[in-house]
Amino acid sequence: MATKGPSLFTDIGKKAKDLLNKDYGSDLKFTISSKSDPGLALRSTVAKKGSLSSGDIGARYKHKNAALDVKVDTASNQVSTTFTVTDILPSTKTIASLKFPDYKSGKLEVQYLNEHATFTTAVRFNQSPSVDFSATFGTPSIAFGAEARYLTASGNFAKYNAGVSLAKPDSTASVILADKGDSLRVSYLHHLKKLNGGAVVGEVSRRFSSNENTLTVGCSYVVDHHTVVKTKLNNHGNLGALLRHKLTHKSSLTISGAFDTKALEKNPKFGLALSLKP
Repeated sequence: MATKGPSLFTDIGKKAKDLLNKDYGSDLKFTISSKSDPGLALRSTVAKKGSLSSGDIGARYKHKNAALDVKVDTASNQVSTTFTVTDILPSTKTIASLKFPDYKSGKLEVQYLNEHATFTTAVRFNQSPSVDFSATFGTPSIAFGAEARYLTASGNFAKYNAGVSLAKPDSTASVILADKGDSLRVSYLHHLKKLNGGAVVGEVSRRFSSNENTLTVGCSYVVDHHTVVKTKLNNHGNLGALLRHKLTHKSSLTISGAFDTKALEKNPKFGLALSLKP
């Protein structure tokens, strides 16, 4: 479902957030995925963190404007299913999800996108039913939005956030007021030709209740069309680094590490993720 209007509220600041957080980790993970022409994709993951191991098996089947995702989590013995249909009505996407045996954890979401605004409404069917809704107004270049969660049992709002995003061909900026007004996050991402298509990002967050400020900077550098390097550092001394190398056109290797630079005794943690796509 394509739209020339503003993106969803969840996409405000997403590019900067992904550069600073996506694929970083300190666990061992092995993933195998495959895809067939008729629209069937399979994926299996085994992860180990410390002495704990977990795994999951997933499948995705897509046909025309509908897609079905099924995921089996071996650690929790849960089966998650998600059914997505696009354009039942013009410019809409409907997403229904359910977990077994916890069938009371279902969720139904409807997204509507047009050239001037986007709207989402989601109903959660659990022990404390809630309704999520969000809206953004503007253009692909500038958008204003807000989201909230309403608890039907208590009649209270569990959360409400607001944000604004600015986008140019080579940069994006966002400001998000979250946690019921208790936190503020400002981020800026800029793509640089000197990084071969990589980017630099800066994020400042403040929690008013604790008077805590966090400044995080990061960058990604495209070494060549096979290798990407990412790194990040915040004012608390937390340093992270990541290297992702494409072994073949069907496989890639990701190595990441993180440690506290201010600690008297260095305790580095490293993670390894191998993704194969036969």
